[in-house]
Amino acid sequence: MLVLMNQREIGARRGLIVSGDAATGKTTSIKQLGRLHELRVRARFPAGRDRIPVVYVTCPPKGSPRKLAMEFARFLGLPLRTRANVTDIADAVCQVLIDARADLVLVDEIHNLNHGTPAGEDLSDHLKYFTEHLPATFIYAGIDIERCGVFTGTRGRQLAGRCGLITTGAFPYRDEWAQLIAALEATLRLHRHEPGTLPGQAKYLHQRTGGMIGSLTHLIRGAAIRAILGGTEAITRPLLDSVHIDHAAESATRRSSSTR
Repeated sequence: MLVLMNQREIGARRGLIVSGDAATGKTTSIKQLGRLHELRVRARFPAGRDRIPVVYVTCPPKGSPRKLAMEFARFLGLPLRTRANVTDIADAVCQVLIDARADLVLVDEIHNLNHGTPAGEDLSDHLKYFTEHLPATFIYAGIDIERCGVFTGTRGRQLAGRCGLITTGAFPYRDEWAQLIAALEATLRLHRHEPGTLPGQAKYLHQRTGGMIGSLTHLIRGAAIRAILGGTEAITRPLLDSVHIDHAAESATRRSSSTR
């Protein structure tokens, strides 16, 4: 909807910010959004092989405007000289993206943008330059955006006034959790895995991961790799027990076990 609204917009284009704790699926969400949009564009314009509908970059930590411009250039594969200045890089990036009719730009790790520092202000100004010179919709993702300094100062208030905010969090133990597990199971290519096995372990998987999608995907992928290497070609409860995941999830599991 934002992409449609921003087409031929004569004022400031609207964007979207996805904010939440680590491992709650922010990057996964915006990448899936980008994938969906690109597939729709490719289906609508099958002859447009020169199009680049979606761009994905990360906001560099303690970065400079030049580093941000280089992130765009690297995504596009532009052969830039090492001595090229930020203006040359930004102009080349904008020209390529305009010619390629890019209409969705995904900017990850936006929490690295701190308006309370001079470097953060410079980086913000340069990001704003891209938003004003590219006829595209910008989608941002980062950790705890409301509290990390992104919305502070004049620049932060301007960003807040142009973007909607969607917050992510741990999945509660409800039907949506089982649906997510079923969707992940459907992507497995294990020859002896019985469909429905993982949704049947929904409660266990929620206890192991605390409802965090990042921890869940790590656990299932780790178990799938072990199933392939071990030749069993199926994910079982003992196999899931043998997979170590992130410290935060493991610590939460130990705490919940000790309180029962």
